[in-house]
Formats: sequence, C-alpha cells, structure tokens
Amino acid sequence: MSDIIDSAVTALNGKISGDFDGTAKFQIEGEGAIMIDSDGARAADDDADVTLSADAETFQAILEGDLDPTAAFMSGKLSVDGDMGMAMKLGSILA
Repeated sequence: MSDIIDSAVTALNGKISGDFDGTAKFQIEGEGAIMIDSDGARAADDDADVTLSADAETFQAILEGDLDPTAAFMSGKLSVDGDMGMAMKLGSILA
C-alpha cells in the first residue's frame, strides 16, 4: 500500500462522521483504491455503489479543500461510475 493511500485513509476518516449509508470507492491512478462505508475509510478494492476515479494530484487537492469535487467532475479530472446520488452525498462530505 502506498503512502498516498495511507494518508488519504487517515484524512478521509477525519472527515467522515460515520453517517455515510452506502459504499463508495476512490480509485487513485497508479496508487490503489480506498473504500468508504458506514465504518469509515479503509484501503480496499471491493465492489461499491459508486466509484470515483482520479489521479493522485486531483485526489489530494480535493482532500485538502483546494479543489471542489463537483468542479473536478465538471472539468473531467474526476470520473464517476455508478450511483450519482451517492457521489453527490460523498462530495458534500468532502467539500
């Protein structure tokens, strides 16, 4: 597991308060995947309701609050596959 995944899991667990009622996966190009569910975030590559894919730089900018998830999606830096409603809910948690 990469340092990027480790630090992202820690950051996500600080943002998610446990009231996320679904499953989401962040696929970070060249690094791995992070699963988010009602238990929080963890490094894993399981099936999810929605998968969000981005490069490490984009994902880091979203986590640090420098890039709005919706803006990343609209500009093509973030792709979404699956339940768009779940992606929007996750976006509001990260914003």
